[in-house]
Amino acid sequence: MRQVELAWAREGSGFTLLFEALLMALVAEMPVRAVAELVGEHDTRVWRVVHHYVDAARAREDLSTVERLGIDETSFRRGQDYVTLFADLERSRCVFATPGRDAESVTRFVADLRAHGGEPDQVTEVCQDMSEPYLLGVLGNLLQAAITFDRYHVKAQLSRAVDEVRRQERKAQAGLLKGSRYLWLRNPAKLSAKHRARLDGLLCQPLKTVRAYKWALKFDAVYELTGAEAEHYLRAWVRGAVRSRLQPIIDFAHLVEDHWSGILRWFQSRVSNGLLEGLNSLVQAAKRRARGYRSTRNYIAMIYLTVGKLNLALPT
Repeated sequence: MRQVELAWAREGSGFTLLFEALLMALVAEMPVRAVAELVGEHDTRVWRVVHHYVDAARAREDLSTVERLGIDETSFRRGQDYVTLFADLERSRCVFATPGRDAESVTRFVADLRAHGGEPDQVTEVCQDMSEPYLLGVLGNLLQAAITFDRYHVKAQLSRAVDEVRRQERKAQAGLLKGSRYLWLRNPAKLSAKHRARLDGLLCQPLKTVRAYKWALKFDAVYELTGAEAEHYLRAWVRGAVRSRLQPIIDFAHLVEDHWSGILRWFQSRVSNGLLEGLNSLVQAAKRRARGYRSTRNYIAMIYLTVGKLNLALPT
């Protein structure tokens, strides 16, 4: 531990720089708190090293080639604390992270893009969920971008509608529908034999949930079609769904109408936020290992370290 204390005392020396490189290597594999305990230092000093290298690496970033962008949120704490991630879909990395999940998040991204050699007009494709604030932010800042609504987020909205029908009906059909939530939300091809048998039995019942489930399966089929076929199919689906007498399904059909061009854009762009979902899972895994972070600034620094593919220019 005496050597560790000496390294910190001799700031600016080559020995200290090598020690900081060791710290950053450890941080890449371990939570900062665990690294601090290992080297016998307070974690605030380790975070100081982390922020120094992350900030310096971000200052050197060149974002002049970012053209296809993914936007999604990741949770910071339980409740309503979120950070918005902006990913370069071509290079599979997070290029900007900012607190919140509103239109101003996109405005801050554009300012950061300009600060790193890019221009908003170079962004020609954006993939996002159907969040109104994100949509307003993109429409107001990225004027040349075509918007694709991520197909998995679209289907997630439909799954919520099916589940809402089930919850409403469960009050009257408690015995029949009890414990069945999983069955309606999973891909039927991925169900176990036991669960598939129970689902098949339920599909024979005159349930509203069964009708909602069948509407969902019909919607899923649209993604197997080509662009022209898909538009024709989807129009027919919406016409039928609004007459289904299932209010959550009707509400989803209206949501599709309101976001028509962005949903159909997928058949041209074929982009999705699957990359961002993968990045998000890595970020959340790091957060779980660390058992959370004290500040949003620390969390964002760890996001850049984990999924930013930064060139830290560490001493060797």
